[in-house]
Amino acid sequence: MDLRVLTEPQQGATYETLLRVARAAEDLGFDGFFRSDHYRAGGVADGLPGPTDCWTTLAGLARETKRIRLGSLVTPVAFRLPGPLAIQVAQVDQMSGGRIELGLGTGWDAAEHAAYGIPFPERRFDLLEEQLRIVTGLWRTPRGEKFSFKGEHYELTDSPALPKAAQRPHPPIIVGGRGPKRTPRLAAMYASEYNSNFRPSDQVAESYVRVREACAAVGRDPGTLTLSVTLVVACGRTPAEIEKRADAIAGKAAANQVVLRLTPAQLVEKLGEYHAAGARRVYLRTFDLDDLDHLALIANDVLPLIRIL
Repeated sequence: MDLRVLTEPQQGATYETLLRVARAAEDLGFDGFFRSDHYRAGGVADGLPGPTDCWTTLAGLARETKRIRLGSLVTPVAFRLPGPLAIQVAQVDQMSGGRIELGLGTGWDAAEHAAYGIPFPERRFDLLEEQLRIVTGLWRTPRGEKFSFKGEHYELTDSPALPKAAQRPHPPIIVGGRGPKRTPRLAAMYASEYNSNFRPSDQVAESYVRVREACAAVGRDPGTLTLSVTLVVACGRTPAEIEKRADAIAGKAAANQVVLRLTPAQLVEKLGEYHAAGARRVYLRTFDLDDLDHLALIANDVLPLIRIL
């Protein structure tokens, strides 16, 4: 089972903070360092010193880390046009030596879009499907050939479909969410990974059934799609340590954020439940970026035990 760190820097973090956490995650043996793609803080956080751009951040981290996988979870479709997005991700993949992954989704925060003058169309699922077709089409087009696309929302004419990413045929794409029909279909058609977020293991298992059925419906082997889950954890050796970390998360997260309060042994057991449900990768949504001891505790007392799951 893979274990990755997911950060929420819109809640308040500089690039230097993210670099420190990414290097710590790499040194501690985590499999990936991911970040959200948001420009506005949510919940009770003030967001100071202000937002950082997801793909600018990942470009920097691509040059300042060596092993760890890097990516977005997830990039909203309205933030960037699909052609320039394909260029950005391919370039950052080159810069990282082939360690980049693209999480792509519809986006949900209308106020965030309004705050920075970004259109927030109603039919964002249509945008998502066209962007997935365009991005993968650009990346898969052989060198020397052109790529064209005419859809309802985007049109590309005789694109040289460059640059090419370091990874072949292209960087992994992550699709996730709770939609019962369209999300599983898009994951089955375009994604390397399907992510089910912030839900109990039985509900996660149900979402995995739907996405496996969607794979079968399009003639894809369900075993070729990695299944993952995102969780928020306050882990500690004592009740006091657990509650201290839970309080720190509460100071950054939305009021309705579900936080699992667990000892290392209990976390291993909980991750076993998700593994039994089908998850092969877990993202730990991390709000307190100053608490590197939290990551060290999980790396030392949890990570070695879930490697064998």
